[in-house]
Amino acid sequence: MDFEDAGLYRDITDFARDTPTWVQHTAEIWTEAGLLVFAALFVTTWWRARRSTPRAFAIAVLAPLATAVAYVCSELLKSVVTQERPCRAVPGATDSLAACPPPGDWSFPSNHAAIAGAAALTLALARHALLWLTAPLALLMAFSRVFVGVHYPHDVAAGLAFGALVAVAAVRLTTRPATRLAEAMRTASAPAFVRWLTGPEEARPPYRR
Repeated sequence: MDFEDAGLYRDITDFARDTPTWVQHTAEIWTEAGLLVFAALFVTTWWRARRSTPRAFAIAVLAPLATAVAYVCSELLKSVVTQERPCRAVPGATDSLAACPPPGDWSFPSNHAAIAGAAALTLALARHALLWLTAPLALLMAFSRVFVGVHYPHDVAAGLAFGALVAVAAVRLTTRPATRLAEAMRTASAPAFVRWLTGPEEARPPYRR
């Protein structure tokens, strides 16, 4: 099957082969290491949210969980679509920089892009200012999957949109019960380890007659 963006895929992979070796190696590293960057952002966002409101803390905890849900949904969609990888399917394409995944590891949508899109928006829900960092990181990760030759452009575009949509919906649907749980876990009667994980209970204003 020849997709409309197969020509764009060839253009990008040809360009990738003409870039300096250090650029190629950086792209190969980033296409996987970017996931670790998002993981570190999840941890730091959780840590900051420990001293914020129960709702903010709940969203910070839900962000990686919703991203995991988006990944699972992306993987399920892959098993339904069963689109072959471009590094095997596109005629006349240059060799991919990254090793072409084995047959049966389908192409649409890109799981990496789905994770990146989900992480970018859920982190922004937890802390709005992070969008200026997470959005470029997600776009860069998505592009790197085409650059190293393992995905079509439409794979990563769909992955970004699908992952973001699923993850944001998951956070929106679970924020209220997660906030109530966070409030309960922050009470003085909760075990010390639980209170360390969730942060201190909010100080209440003094009662006035």
